[in-house]
Amino acid sequence: MIKPDLPQLPYGDWTESRISIHLILQIIGKARLGLTARKNHWWFITIYISPRGFSTFTIPIDQGTSSLDIELNVSQRAVTITHSEKGVSRIDLEPGLTIAQFYRRFMEELSKLDLNPKFVRKPFDMGIEKPFETLEEYGKIDWDQVHKFWRLMQWNNSIFKEFSGRFYGKTCPVQIYWHHMDLAVTRFSGKKLEPMDKSARVSDRDAYSHEQISFGFWVGDDTVPEPAYYSYTYPSPAKIDEQPLLPESAQWVDSNGSPMAFLRYEDVISSPDPRQAVLDFLESAYQAGARNAGWNIDELTTPPLKEV
Repeated sequence: MIKPDLPQLPYGDWTESRISIHLILQIIGKARLGLTARKNHWWFITIYISPRGFSTFTIPIDQGTSSLDIELNVSQRAVTITHSEKGVSRIDLEPGLTIAQFYRRFMEELSKLDLNPKFVRKPFDMGIEKPFETLEEYGKIDWDQVHKFWRLMQWNNSIFKEFSGRFYGKTCPVQIYWHHMDLAVTRFSGKKLEPMDKSARVSDRDAYSHEQISFGFWVGDDTVPEPAYYSYTYPSPAKIDEQPLLPESAQWVDSNGSPMAFLRYEDVISSPDPRQAVLDFLESAYQAGARNAGWNIDELTTPPLKEV
């Protein structure tokens, strides 16, 4: 086994770049939201890891007679909009380009394609209340740091896809939810839950309509200022935090009053087999949630092909 060369990504080292990239991904994701037919649990708004960066992948348009792909291309340092009939338009993310300038150019390029997606035109869950078109103070990008972020997300994407394939039940794609910029995959037991109160956000009411166990990786926030892996079961069953987690460095932490499994990225890259450490974490968190919530684990486990 050759240990992968995984990048260091200290939370405080790329703050300006992280915020700028986060804002760009929100703009791209909101465009997808405005152009795409609804799908359960907000799966129609997310972004995916591509061989070049971060992409919406195919968006059907013109009543399905054409399609669109929007991508943040890390190596080219540009956002590309690819139309199946009209070719590619490109917005170079040059030094000095502000988020406001990018947003206006992005919307202009969509307008040239007769596309005018409707969405709330300010950041979501970022603590920024100003609309995109006025964000002149954001836009600085250190591309070396962004390349590290993309490499790490590629690696995590491959692990999450392997883990996802072990489950026979309803599972979301491995995808980036751009409100927190976390890579996530979720498993569902099939059990429908009582609807949330109407006072809850519509995003939460749709996301948490069914019993689930979610797994993810995020680069950190001001509360947890470091990259980490997480998992939570919703609704959280009693005594889940008494269940063992792997590897030994994983732990249960409080998240808004409920237990969340937590594994520091720093502990992963210092382990002898980082990939196996993450797989062990995901599996142990799943087993803890599924056992305590009474899921039919055997029935939901993907069998080897020879047993099919």
